[in-house]
Amino acid sequence: MASAIVYTEFGGPEVLHPIEIPDPIPGEGEVAIHVEAAGVNPIEWKIRAGFRPSDPIAEPRRIGGDGAGVITAVGEGVDGFRPGQTVVFFGASGAYASDVVVAASRVTPRPPQVSAAEGAALGIPAGTAYQTLRSLGVGTGDTLLVHAGSGTVGQTVIQYAVLWGATVIATSSELRFDRIRQLGATPVAYGEGLADRVREAAPQGISVSIDLAGTDEALQTSLDLVADRDRIATLVRGRDAASLGIRAFSGGSPVPLTAQQLAWRAEAVPVTLALMAAGRFSVELGPSFPLADAAEAHRVGQAGAAGKIALIP
Repeated sequence: MASAIVYTEFGGPEVLHPIEIPDPIPGEGEVAIHVEAAGVNPIEWKIRAGFRPSDPIAEPRRIGGDGAGVITAVGEGVDGFRPGQTVVFFGASGAYASDVVVAASRVTPRPPQVSAAEGAALGIPAGTAYQTLRSLGVGTGDTLLVHAGSGTVGQTVIQYAVLWGATVIATSSELRFDRIRQLGATPVAYGEGLADRVREAAPQGISVSIDLAGTDEALQTSLDLVADRDRIATLVRGRDAASLGIRAFSGGSPVPLTAQQLAWRAEAVPVTLALMAAGRFSVELGPSFPLADAAEAHRVGQAGAAGKIALIP
């Protein structure tokens, strides 16, 4: 038997608990994967806590979308994968598990230079950052302001924007300034007077802004500093974007992602893995927990632990 983490009611981390499940068997177009690491993403605890709307819970609900592991079986119609191959997967149903079945279209080979924990860190952060930057057309000549730049999505935004030729200003607490500098951005402390500090750090002006903080301060600073509101995006306050005249990509937005945006999110994982293998992209790993300690992993994540948290079956 395999094992998985589920919950049967909305609430705090304590609602998460392990159960035994049948060993997964891949169907047509699917692969079965023995999970070596599952990434913990904020959206997962937001849904678990009921902060983000979701369907009523009618049966034990699996959790988690991103992970890395080893293929154990391949379904009919799948080409390019074989048992024993190390892979990264994203957009799965129930990645907090010892074994999962995933559509082959959401699986990509993992280079030997990339650990399982690093691979499990990519799905949502890399997909979100890459798609957002593509949607906003960030590149050479831009000066990008990233609110909450030290988080996992923020770090990915910084690295891609720098690779594509943009100058990046990133807000964070002063405790995280060194990491932001390592990634090639200029750190600015959030708090009273933020707009003035950003102006000082970027006298040439800000051409594009991405909000990962969701605070009124972050949104107002972006509105004050970016002339073209079509180049301001929030990934947290999607429900407020239309009233502010700015863009939103998920984050509670009632507007679904387009087919192109979804394609960019899928494209991000293999592109990021290739950059990691070449030593041109890094993932900051946080604490790891045994799969059975998923509740503690959520507690630590909600408390603001630095780096990407992983569950290890």
